[in-house]
Amino acid sequence: MSIPLHSSSDLPSASQEPYARLLLVEDDASLARWVSDYLTNQGFSVTHVLRGDEAVKVAAQIQPDLMLLDLMLPGMDGLAVCREVRRHSDLPIIMLTAQGEELDEVLGLEVGANDYLVKPVRPRALLARIKGLLRRQPEAEPAGHMLQFGQLNLNRHANRTVLAGEEVELSSNEFAMLWYLASHAGRIIDRDEAFKQLKGREYDGLDRWFDVMISTLRRKLGDDTHTPKRIKTAWGKGYLFVADAWE
Repeated sequence: MSIPLHSSSDLPSASQEPYARLLLVEDDASLARWVSDYLTNQGFSVTHVLRGDEAVKVAAQIQPDLMLLDLMLPGMDGLAVCREVRRHSDLPIIMLTAQGEELDEVLGLEVGANDYLVKPVRPRALLARIKGLLRRQPEAEPAGHMLQFGQLNLNRHANRTVLAGEEVELSSNEFAMLWYLASHAGRIIDRDEAFKQLKGREYDGLDRWFDVMISTLRRKLGDDTHTPKRIKTAWGKGYLFVADAWE
């Protein structure tokens, strides 16, 4: 069951609506308490659960606006929770990972997490990530919901990617990145622009999310990782989706 880590006096009054409803999934009680107290003081309503298997049930019950999800959890780990939630919902998810576990960061993004933070979590960074995801507004898209480049077909309404007649399984994050690049084919996209449009915040100079997404897309779309021809690297500038490289 859910465990509120704040007293009723900490919550907004009946006449005040919380900024957003957050679900915190964390088995470290001391970390969960300060995160909950800090975010409650920032105007959020925070519900806390200790176990991964409980998180899936509580998320369905309370319909939060965003989930903060630890990776290592009893009952069901964070990756499994993320996969299960993604089967039914586009709920924004920020995954919390241990220091230096790069593989876990990559896996978290691949199973559908929108963002990740490395512990120990810094309060201002956490707040910025949460607000960035909550206020994220997609850039105006080109007319229609289909894009085609040679043998590559993208269907934005269905989040469906087909290459050479075969469907390519992409997470919602990966598809959003591919659609963004493809809809700006022939133009170099840098990290600052991608972060503002796809994550709703400024690039902090350290986050590897953009590079992880590019690397994963290249692998799944059969691009050469050493000398890519479909999604090229413009050194010091960004990445370029090549429109005529999909025959």
